This record gives sequence, C-alpha cells and structure tokens, in this order.
Amino acid sequence: MSTVWNDPSRPRDERVEALLAEMTLEEKLAQLGSAWVGVERISGNVAPMQDVFARHAEDYAQAGKNGLGHLTRPFGTRPVEPTEGVRRLRELQRALIEDTRLGIPAIAHEECLTGFTTYRATVYPAAIAWAATFDPALVEQMARAIGRDMRRVGVHQGLSPVLDVVRDYRWGRVEETLGEDPYLVGMVGTSYVRGLESAGIIATLKHFAGYSASRAARNHAPVSMGRREFADVILPPFEMALRDGGARSVMNSYADVDGVPAGADASLLTGVLRDEWGFAGTVVSDYWSIAFLQTMHRIAETPGQAGARALRAGIDVELPDTLCFGEPLAERVRDGEVPEDLVDRAVRRVLRQKVELGLLDGDPVPAMPDGPIDLDPAENREIARRLAEHSITLLANRDDALPLTAGTRSIAVIGPCADDPYAFFGCYAFPNHVLPHHPELDQDGPGIQAPSLLAALTAELPNADVRHAPGCPVKDEDRSGIDAAVAAARDAEVCVAVVGDRAGLFGRGTSGEGCDAPDLSLPGVQDELVEALLATGTPVILVVVSGRPYALGPYADRVVAAVQAFFPGEEGGAALAGVLSGRINPSGRLPVQIPASPGGQPGTYLHPPLGGNSEGVSNLDPTPAFPFGHGLSYTTFAYTDLALSSVEIAADGEVEIACTVRNTGDRRGAEVVQLYLGDPVAQVTRPLLQLAGFARVELTPGEQARVTFRLHADRTSFTGLDMRRVIEPGEMTVMVGASSTDIHLRGGFRLTGPARHAGHDRVLHTPVDVEVVRPDGPF
Repeated sequence: MSTVWNDPSRPRDERVEALLAEMTLEEKLAQLGSAWVGVERISGNVAPMQDVFARHAEDYAQAGKNGLGHLTRPFGTRPVEPTEGVRRLRELQRALIEDTRLGIPAIAHEECLTGFTTYRATVYPAAIAWAATFDPALVEQMARAIGRDMRRVGVHQGLSPVLDVVRDYRWGRVEETLGEDPYLVGMVGTSYVRGLESAGIIATLKHFAGYSASRAARNHAPVSMGRREFADVILPPFEMALRDGGARSVMNSYADVDGVPAGADASLLTGVLRDEWGFAGTVVSDYWSIAFLQTMHRIAETPGQAGARALRAGIDVELPDTLCFGEPLAERVRDGEVPEDLVDRAVRRVLRQKVELGLLDGDPVPAMPDGPIDLDPAENREIARRLAEHSITLLANRDDALPLTAGTRSIAVIGPCADDPYAFFGCYAFPNHVLPHHPELDQDGPGIQAPSLLAALTAELPNADVRHAPGCPVKDEDRSGIDAAVAAARDAEVCVAVVGDRAGLFGRGTSGEGCDAPDLSLPGVQDELVEALLATGTPVILVVVSGRPYALGPYADRVVAAVQAFFPGEEGGAALAGVLSGRINPSGRLPVQIPASPGGQPGTYLHPPLGGNSEGVSNLDPTPAFPFGHGLSYTTFAYTDLALSSVEIAADGEVEIACTVRNTGDRRGAEVVQLYLGDPVAQVTRPLLQLAGFARVELTPGEQARVTFRLHADRTSFTGLDMRRVIEPGEMTVMVGASSTDIHLRGGFRLTGPARHAGHDRVLHTPVDVEVVRPDGPF
C-alpha cells in the first residue's frame, strides 16, 4: 500500500510528519534505539564494558519488534567476507520491513577511523598520520573512497572523525586524533567529513566534547577544564566540521567536564550545538554512555532516569543497543514525567535522515553482487600509499646519514616493530580491533597485503645483507633477545632500530582506547634495547612506529637519524623503506610535539608564557625534543620576501600575508609553509603563538612559489573576560616558517577601531593561494 512517507516526490518534512503521526509511543522509541547482532558472541571487548552490557542484549526479533533506529556494526563485529556481509545485512533489513507494522529499515553504522573497519578492507594510516601529512585534500580523497566502499555494501553512517584536540600525550587515544592544534584538527577533520558525506555516508563527529583532556590522561577520567580553554581549544574543530564540512551527526563524549557528563549536558548538546550553531542532524550516544550515567557517573538511579536525562539534554539515538531508551523511558513518558514532545523531537531528526538516505524509498541494501566484492582495490591502496609517504616525518639527520647509500653492504634491522605488519595499524583497524579474537584467521595474516618494514627494506635494497633480530617484545619486560640484537648490530655497517607500539584495546596494547601510559618512555624495555644498540658504536637510525609521541630527548643527539611514523597503514612498510632508501623524499610534519623527557606531562605547544621554560622559576624544562610542525627533507628551502597588504586592519577587515618559498636543493620535495600568529598583549593570557594557516607546497629544484594567506580579523578572536569571543584592538605578530620554532620571517599588523564580538558566523579558516614559478635559469 502506498503511503505519504514512502513517496519520494513528497517534501521530506511532509513525509516525516505523516509517518510520525502514524506511530505509537513504542514505535517512536524504537527509532531512537539500536541493536548489535552478535555482540554476545565476541570473545573480547571492542567497546568499554561490552562484556557486562552484552548480557542484557535482546535477540534481534525482540529488539526490532516495533522497528529499529540503527543496526550496530553488521560488518565490523566479526570477520565476514564482504559478499556474506551484504547477504546478512539484507536479511536483517528485510526482517524490519516485513515483520513490523510500519516496515521502516534501520540505519546501518560502522566504524571507519582507519578505513572501513571490516574484514579484507583497506587499512589506511591512523588519523594522527593524516594530520602529519598537512594535506587536507588527500584526506578528503581517502574519506571519499572509504565512504564509497561502505555505501556500496549498504552502510549508511560512519563513526568518524575524532576531533578531540590532544592535551596529554599519555592518553591512549592520541592515535585516533588529528593532533594538538585546533586549527589543524579542524581543517583535516573537515576535509574527512566532506569526503565521507560526498559518498552519501553520514559522518559522525566525536567525541563531543572535552574527552581528550582527562585527568592523568586516563580513559573516561573526569575533565578539569575552564570554560575559556573549552571554548578556544576544544570546540572549534567541531564547529568547523559542522559548518564547513556538513557533518550530519555528532557523538557525545564519555567524560564529565567540571562534574557534568556530556551525555546529560543540555547546555552543550542543545545550547551550543543546536541553539548557537544551528545543527539539525542527530546526536548519537557513544556506546553505552547513556547507561553509564547510572552505572559510572551515578547521576541517575535507574536506566529510565538515565534515558530521560540524555533525551532532555539532546541525545537522539542510543547506541550500540537499547537499554535506556526502550521500555524504561516509555514508562516515564506514560507517567507524564517525560513529555512525549521530547520523544517526537528526536524521532523527527532520525526520520529526516532516513528520508535523506532513501531508506523509505525502496530496498535499503544493494542487490547481491554477481561476484566477490573487493574492498581493497588498487585505487584504495594508491591513496593509502600516498598518505603513508606524506605522513612519515624525518626528525633528525646528522651528517646526511639518510638516505642510505647504494653501497651500504650490511644493515641490522632490530626491534619489535621491524618484522610486524600489525605494528602499522591503529586500534580501530580491523586486524588489531577484531581479528585478535579470531586466532583461526589471525594466524593467516591481517586479511590484506601488508609487508613489514623488514620485508619491504629487503626488497628495497636487494644488494644489501639485511639481518634481523627483534631484541625484545613491544610490551613485556623480556630482555632475553637483547644480546642477539646487539651482536647483529655490532657486525653491521648501520643499525635500523624499529621501536614503538602495538595498538590494542583496554590494556591489550600499548596504544589505543583504554591503553593509557604512565609516562612517555618507550613501552616495555625498548629504551634499554636502544641504549644497548647505541653502545655498540654502530651508527643507529631510530625509526619510531607509534600511535603517540614518545620521549626521544635521550637519543636526539646520539642517533645518526630519527624517523617518526604514526601507524602508517597497510602501505607503511614500503613507504618507510622508500624514505630510508631515498626513493621517497620525506615530507611529514609533526602534529604533536616529541617530548624530551618522559615525565612532566601534560603540555603542548599551545601555552602562554608561564607554560614554557621558566628558568629561575622552575627546574622543569618542558621544551620538546622536536617541536610542533617539525619535519626535515632531503632537499632545502629558503623563505624570502614577506609582505603584508596592510599594517593596519579594522576588527572586521582582512590582511594578505605573502612570502616566497624556493627549493634550493637538488631534488624535488614538499615544504609545509606554516603561518603563526602571536598576541603580545591581551585581556587574558594567550598562547605565545598559534597556527593560523598552512600550505603544502611541492617544488622541483630551483622552483619557487608565492604563498599568500588571506587572514580575516576573525581569526585573531578569543574568549575574553566576559566569556564572549572578541576581536581586540592591538598589535598582532606574524610568523612564517617551517615549524613552530623554525620561524624564517617575522612581521606584524595592528587591529584598529573598537573591539568586536564574533559569533558562529565568524570566519573559521584562512584561505591560501600558491603560485608556482618555474626556474628560468641557474640558481
């Protein structure tokens, strides 16, 4: 029977209102819930306290008897071949269509932080590596490919990107972030959102908000943060990704900020998100975060009360299953404690998205394919390769130790990450996320082609004698292999020490969700291994493959070279081998600082004067071993001719800031030109400098580029004494360079006229134009 809500020729809102008017209370609440089919059969947790909550999960027929808002991870719960996954999803959706009164399909959501988190799908570099590329356009291309793969098998929503700004490197989820600068996080995150949404997938911003600033960097720990820091550091990336990226969903944070859990914070989920920013999409709960209001935060006595608090605050959908938004909430609506209008408010938002996704128009899942589905095609691997290559960061290179010369005869490749392709994957990559719970498959490899660094380097340098010894495990304090590693290094011309992380979940790894670190020493006894290798006298090239920065101060001046690779994905081995051999000119830049010492946390480059080294005041020097934005190249670049279009602009004006960058070396390379602003005198303390713009510029030898930033006065705004965002008259310092400490050009301008307050309509980014000029003669 034809109905108004099934007619695609009708306006969206007309269809939604017609369907809403037909629904019973139970059918409405069903649209605000979800079901995780098969969660009870997972042998190890892939979500916090999954083993506890899975005991209460209903079977699918019972969970979906009145319909269902979401299907949780139909592809990412267990290893399933792609064609089998499509068949199973069709069965689940068909049951909802045929066995419920209204026949409304569910939104199928999946994780997609390092690619589509399913068996045999491309594993791209981790998010922290995307940020190291300083290449938003390439990240957008990756996200479009991820979205295309998800959409073609019937998935509708992706739970990415993570827009939490890093505040403490010890936090286990640093690998999932885009770094410590809100502008970089916002720019790269917005590009990811654009790519995913362009493929028809709903992007979900997480974790809103403050999650990354927990005390002692412990997962789920309370957040002690002032409103000003929250407004100026934590919120801007979300604002950018919503307004400029078009994200249609937001996921709440687990944490409480100043005693208020985000999942029950109406001032955040409704006041900021909807009333100030105008967001019209859905807010979905992080997994079991509504139940956590009762069990962990203890601000609710019952599941129904937890559900009521979350609904009032602005959460629309409970994930990953329905514990609080089902019958416990229905009882409170029937009793008059919760107005049904609040239920209707959330249901409208869910149904609008179902109409937009075409779920009410016909078959919600693609037809069964004639043959196998390839989720790791050549075009995906090409994007993964470019991302890996652009992300690898050369930290140090004394006496041009790198690249390795063609005449290098013997290389000792030492370390626990040297012959382990899993070391290249983040905690939300399927090989590390789910496969460890399926040893019958895990022993056959990650389900995709992913050569280790040892294998890739052996292929890269076929004439060299490449020897290997692991030395020690990543995590365990087993020193039994160090002697063999030392012997191998002593007999080689050069030693490549490959150390770092193995991503996992909830303590099963050294990086990842629930894998927080007490300090920033290398995990296990890896520091002892590095010291033993240095003592051999053989030149040591240190390669760190990790999800967070580790303290490299003790080695910075003792290794001949140092390379940082943040979980570079399935193409990471070849990319690292190419950098070591010189086939690839490294161009990654640090989205987080590399600390000098393992203690003294937290601290990022975004600090006011008292946050830096205070000689004569404190004996602790927080100066990093390698600063934010740092990265070396096998070529050289010169900066000249800084020019500002004006030395004075009004509080609503714009200034152009231009410079010339020239490749003065002998090979092609990419420079990341970074624009920083400083505010010498303000009504509140301000960072010494803060990233205001950047451009990745590729130049051949002798080529130069004129790089022009168009900076609006809004980009100088901050939260003032009255807690309103202000553009304040006064001097601004302009700095252009290759990192936050490698500043080549300095200038300034003055903001004139009366102070001006800026709102959500302010300019959020700094456009940049790059005009490349070919060399016309010798240089």
